[in-house]
Amino acid sequence: MTPVMAPMDGKILRVKAKVGDRVEEDDTIAIMEAMKMEIQVVAPTGGTVVGIKVEHGQGVDPDTVIAILE
Repeated sequence: MTPVMAPMDGKILRVKAKVGDRVEEDDTIAIMEAMKMEIQVVAPTGGTVVGIKVEHGQGVDPDTVIAILE
């Protein structure tokens, strides 16, 4: 299991991946707003999305798990 973590404090704008999606390294999992910029949260490795742990509008910090890849 590989967690996809938020890179910094911010707010989730969109979750692009769904449970069951196959992703490659650097594919966008979610888009968050931080420091008045849109930041792409990307997969650190390829795999299948087995869990999405955030939703639109949720505040996150660097300890927040965005998704789980297997």
